[in-house]
Order: sequence, then structure tokens, then C-alpha cells
Amino acid sequence: MSADSWTARVFGGLAKTSERLTENLAGNLIGIGGKTRLDPAQLDELEDALILSDLGPRAAARIRDKLAETRFERGADEVAIREAVAEEIAAILRPVAKPLDVTAFPRPHVVLVIGVNGSGKTTTIAKLAHLFQEQDYGVMLAAGDTFRAAAIGQLAVWAERIGVPIIRGPEGGDSASVVFDAVKAATEQGIDALIVDTAGRLHNKRELMDELAKIRRVLGRLNPAAPHDVVLVLDATNGQNALTQIEIFRELAGVTGLVMTKLDGTARGGVLVAAAEQYGLPIHAIGVGEKIDDLRPFDPELVARVIAGVAQ
Repeated sequence: MSADSWTARVFGGLAKTSERLTENLAGNLIGIGGKTRLDPAQLDELEDALILSDLGPRAAARIRDKLAETRFERGADEVAIREAVAEEIAAILRPVAKPLDVTAFPRPHVVLVIGVNGSGKTTTIAKLAHLFQEQDYGVMLAAGDTFRAAAIGQLAVWAERIGVPIIRGPEGGDSASVVFDAVKAATEQGIDALIVDTAGRLHNKRELMDELAKIRRVLGRLNPAAPHDVVLVLDATNGQNALTQIEIFRELAGVTGLVMTKLDGTARGGVLVAAAEQYGLPIHAIGVGEKIDDLRPFDPELVARVIAGVAQ
């Protein structure tokens, strides 16, 4: 996919998020034009607009404080304020933009993928595998979500579609056993990256925690450094509820990075900024569609411009 094509998809996918921020800012920009500095009342209104756009109170306060220091030499019109907001959003996002790299030696590099059912986790695994394939890495999938036959079947379909091997077991089987077999097979076959699906039964946290702990013990016996990444898949349409999932899964599973999906068509993409400011976890990639190439490494500058409504 060309850079221009991806840029267009991100602008299209985050259009509602940008529109939401635009609407929230619109009423607060009246009477601002021409001033070189924003007064406290205007700053308060802008902060409220950012919070209403799902950027979260911490990020909104940070942006407000920065804008309070900003002198608009040509006057604080709508364009100037949007550009200033975009720059501050980018400053929040830059430190967390980190591609998911295959670095482990000896191989395989093991990526444990977690997330609640319905977050797009299984499809995201296939898209991550495709990203690795584009970098000429050998990839294998492990169907560790044995709780749902649909998850096993869906992952198997994706594996066949993109041409990668998959290790799976029966529905209701021991997920740790599947992972054990997958690591052994990946090692024997010289696979670069092993991506492991896991259950998303957040309604039973104790059971899920025990299962993940068992998977970690099995991985540790075969490869003490594994898992090398624990990636949480988040559904952007959940808005601020996604932050709660980060909190829970960080505690349950030791999350090391995030992938945000379903940014196409949602008005709640501002949660990306809230997650970055509140948790500082790496954001590896974002998804803006259902196609196999609709997941790409996270570009903080592009996303900041889109959310703030700054023209392409």
C-alpha cells in the first residue's frame, strides 16, 4: 500500500473523531480571532472540548497548559489553534509510537495477543502476521483461544488465506498445550515470529489470569525470554472503556504494547491520546478497516493531524 493511500484511509477512518472535536471546539472559538493569547475562560472551554472528544482529562489538561503558554503571532484563529492542538497531540503520541519488531534470538519471537472477545483480536493477529510477512519474516499462528470453536476456526481460515502454518487443538482443550506444541514446531521449523491467540473471557478474571499464567510458565520452560511481547488489542469504539481494559489487562497479563482497531467510522478515536498520556505503553499499530492490509504501524504525526482536523 502506498503512503498516500494509507494517509487517505486514516483520514477517512478518523473523520468522525475529527468532526466530533471540530463540533466541540466550534462554539468555543467564537470571539478568539485576532488575539495573541487565550484567556483563562477560553482555555477552560477548550479543555472541556478536548475531554468531550475522548482525549481524557490528563491529555486535555496538558494541552490546555501548553496553549496557555502559546503566543499566536498572527492571531489565534481557528486554523492556528487547530495546528497548536495537533502539535501537542503529536507530542503526547510520539514517545509511544513503536513498531512491533522481530528481535528475539534464538527464534521464534513470541507475541502473546490478548483482548476481550469482540475487540477484533483474531483478525488483528492475521493482520500482524501479514505485516511480518511483508518484512520477509516466517510466521506461525497458535490458536490458544480454545474456549471458542469460532475463534479457532476463524484463525485457521486466516492462516490459510495468508499462507502461514497454524497450531491448534480441540475446542475446550488446554491452551497451554497448544502453545507448547506451537513453540516446539516454530523452533524446529526455523520460524521467525510466533503469534499466539488467547482467550478473552474478562468476565472471569481469575480463570483468565490462571490460564495466562500457565501459558507463561510453559513458554518460560521452552524459551525463558518468551513472551517477547504481550500485545493488547483494543476496540476504539469503546472509547474511555478501553482505558479500563488497559488497566485490567496490564495487571492480569503484563501488557507491553497496544494495537487499536476499528478506528474506521468511530467518533471516539481520541482515546488513542488518552491511552498514550495515561499509560505510556507503546502503540504498535492501528487498524482502519477489515482488509488484510488495513493495519499499519502507528504514525503519531499523521494521527495527530487527523484528530485535530488539520488538512492533509
